[in-house]
Amino acid sequence: MTAQQYDLMIIGAGVSGAALLYQAARFTDIKDIGMLEKYAAPARVNSLSSNNSQTLHCGDIETNYTLKKALKVQRAARMLTNYCLSQPDKMHLIFKYPKMVLGVGARECALLRERFATFGPHYPHLRLLDKKEIARIEPSVVAQANGKVREDELLALGSTDEHTAVNFEALSNSFVRQAKAVSGKNIDINYNESVKHIKVENDRFLVETNKTCYQTRALVVCAGGHSLKLAHDLGYGLHYSCLPVAGSYYFTPQILNGKVYTVQNDKLPFAAIHGDPDVLVPGKTRFGPTALVLPILERYNLKTLPDFLRVFRFDRQVAKALWDLLKVSDIRNYMLKNMLFEIPLIRKLLFLRDVRKIVPALRLGDLEFARRVGGIRPQLIDKINGKLLMGEAKINPGNGVIFNMTPSPGGTSCLENAEIDMRAIAEFLGATIDEQAFKTELLGEDNIHGQEDFTGEFLSSH
Repeated sequence: MTAQQYDLMIIGAGVSGAALLYQAARFTDIKDIGMLEKYAAPARVNSLSSNNSQTLHCGDIETNYTLKKALKVQRAARMLTNYCLSQPDKMHLIFKYPKMVLGVGARECALLRERFATFGPHYPHLRLLDKKEIARIEPSVVAQANGKVREDELLALGSTDEHTAVNFEALSNSFVRQAKAVSGKNIDINYNESVKHIKVENDRFLVETNKTCYQTRALVVCAGGHSLKLAHDLGYGLHYSCLPVAGSYYFTPQILNGKVYTVQNDKLPFAAIHGDPDVLVPGKTRFGPTALVLPILERYNLKTLPDFLRVFRFDRQVAKALWDLLKVSDIRNYMLKNMLFEIPLIRKLLFLRDVRKIVPALRLGDLEFARRVGGIRPQLIDKINGKLLMGEAKINPGNGVIFNMTPSPGGTSCLENAEIDMRAIAEFLGATIDEQAFKTELLGEDNIHGQEDFTGEFLSSH
């Protein structure tokens, strides 16, 4: 076999693609594996440390999750934790901070009490925190500007001794190193190669780049919004449009000890504001995200505007889906407010009002817009049903090609999503999986939760 022909080709070396590279190399007998990355190193887009929330989601404090979804996420988080803690450079991969979701007012506090009754038995570290306990963990959440205790009714769900943050950029590089270290495999990683087109010829996928053409029996695309463009090239997912939603952040002096999330508004399909340490910016607390629709597929890269226009595929169905969103007052007001968050002269004043829900004594001068921080989440619009899809986005027609657009919840799901793809590709290629090594190294004792959801929660297109 020549260097340009593979059993499996992976496009995209972010944390999702790198996780699949690692699993395919480590746990299957697939011998010839290639990877293509448009930039000079892994994790240059949404997996870049500054372009995501750096949160290890476990499902316990994410108030928009059902118990079923939470347990699936819990399993994914444990896989990620097990991997990180087994690495010699674990102190650069995964971090411990206190975490909590804060309820303010009677309605939110009642919601958290009810949630704790349901979720508590499945999360042994989770505690219901009253105002006194919140003050012990996060004094700035309880103290007013005059030094007195805030009068709001406060309650939180949280824990103080768990791994809660991940450097997904460092994790991507770790996956690549581990894959290349596997003996008896041909692992080729090609950087600075941008994929231009994909076509099928003689039961093989031909992947054309700016430099050459590769052949592969199986193909997995993990390239964010670009994945949908490449899927459209092959005629898949044509009933999907892409709506890129960007997140921005603000820095303050270090005012929180850990991660403090707020209760999700069920009417809003975007993340609620939170504050937490930045793993690479000591002495600061980072607050956000805001949410803004931008006509590009990569943040700060205007060259991706033409690609956005190709995947947006604006027509009457897309217009109707967007109009239905705007008809919901909570969503309409939220989107308008977030547009104002991008205007330099007034954004700090508006954001200060929101962030004072977490830190009531925060001052305007404490806020500093975090320049070039925050990525883009490519949300899919189902044009047939006229809906914005907020969960995972995967297209798997069953013929050896898989397209991943949006992992949920973000990088936390990288190993579980890679497991789904690894199993599908292994079946297609007739390859075998070392199940015992997989369970021992990644699953540990938790090899049940989420199994039933490996195929049921993902999109498919034929």
